[in-house]
Amino acid sequence: MSELTITKSNFKAEVLESDRPVLIDFWASWCGPCRMQAPILAKFAEAHPEIKVGKVNVDEEQELAMNFRVMSIPMLAVIKDGKMVKQTVGLQSIEGLEALVK
Repeated sequence: MSELTITKSNFKAEVLESDRPVLIDFWASWCGPCRMQAPILAKFAEAHPEIKVGKVNVDEEQELAMNFRVMSIPMLAVIKDGKMVKQTVGLQSIEGLEALVK
């Protein structure tokens, strides 16, 4: 499964009302580590269809970034049953992503 673009307009349906855990990547196009994270996240999404993987562009979705108190990117957050249960900042390996969503 591929990553989903998360916006203010689809956040409730795709994240809060999701029947699966959601891994959200807060990123920006100008961020080098974010660009390095992208192919790792794509591989993770392909290998784990039981996890919904979404991406939030912090430049385009500033309100969502503020709601999650994003201070540094890439920031990854795990949402289960509509609540953030874990988060981490910085480039993560596939193994790091797998540990994060457990």
